[in-house]
Amino acid sequence: MPTRISKILIVDDTPHNIDVLSATLADLDCELMVATSGARALELALRGQPDLLLLDVMMPGMDGFEVCRRLKADPATAGIPIIALTAHAMAEDREKALGAGCNEFETKPVDLASLLAKMETLLGQPPA
Repeated sequence: MPTRISKILIVDDTPHNIDVLSATLADLDCELMVATSGARALELALRGQPDLLLLDVMMPGMDGFEVCRRLKADPATAGIPIIALTAHAMAEDREKALGAGCNEFETKPVDLASLLAKMETLLGQPPA
């Protein structure tokens, strides 16, 4: 069992989605941070240095694609793995997310087993 606690930043503008993800991850021994806007996500990622981002791509103002591009362009945050979350399940949506710099893609409603497997792969261990 890993002793390191993972820090996970959830970025979503919909309170219900944040609640669902938070409840889903509550059983994991991890620290959760939450941002409800792209600007706040950039701030928390830089200041909090999370181990992983769960990033909604469809948000008003700065969307998740732009958040991802900015994070990947900044040497201080470029190494943070990002899983794009979206209700759009078309192949071109996946390509757009990966093209923006996301490491993985998961459709909503989130399949817990699939999400946890992707998190484990990106973190190099089960999310603590």
